[in-house]
Amino acid sequence: MKSIAISGSARQNVGKRDSKELRYEGQIPSVLYGGKEQTHFSVSAADLKSILYTPEVIFVELEINGKKTKAIVQDAQFHPLTDQVTHVDFLELFDNKEVSINIPVKLTGTSPGVKMGGKLVQKLRNLRIKALPNNLPQEVEVPLESLEVGKSFRVGQVKLENAVVLNNSDDTIVSVVMSRALRQAEQEAAKAAKGGKK
Repeated sequence: MKSIAISGSARQNVGKRDSKELRYEGQIPSVLYGGKEQTHFSVSAADLKSILYTPEVIFVELEINGKKTKAIVQDAQFHPLTDQVTHVDFLELFDNKEVSINIPVKLTGTSPGVKMGGKLVQKLRNLRIKALPNNLPQEVEVPLESLEVGKSFRVGQVKLENAVVLNNSDDTIVSVVMSRALRQAEQEAAKAAKGGKK
């Protein structure tokens, strides 16, 4: 799992006015929880870019006033108009304590159904995975080699070592459906076959 080190400054005041001033200075109000107590701090907006604007799950080596903590981003809030980050929640990680986070799905291989003209439909782009931090996968690979037209790959088919998928096992991750062009071609072929029987 990729790891990025960032440093934060502990906050004395946690009010709205203080948060507004921090944002004005390019700092983002943040909270670290999951340990014995919550820590309120601020972190540079520039430092957050490489963590928030990526589908990857990244471990964060947080240093707040000289104290280092391993964490992940649990939640980030964005301004509805400017899309700027307004607040970030970090979750402290412990080697012996399981966490549940969203891990991106990576489709691998080629679907025979797509080669035939079918259309690939991906329903889930992330899966909720529970595991010890060191057992968390960077991504969940879903092979497409067995997907004919009309077939799906469901959550229950995912095999992970030392990790559990929390999504409903019946949920479809990806499927191959009949495209309009393929349906048309099949109908035309059926018509031609009927016509030839006369």
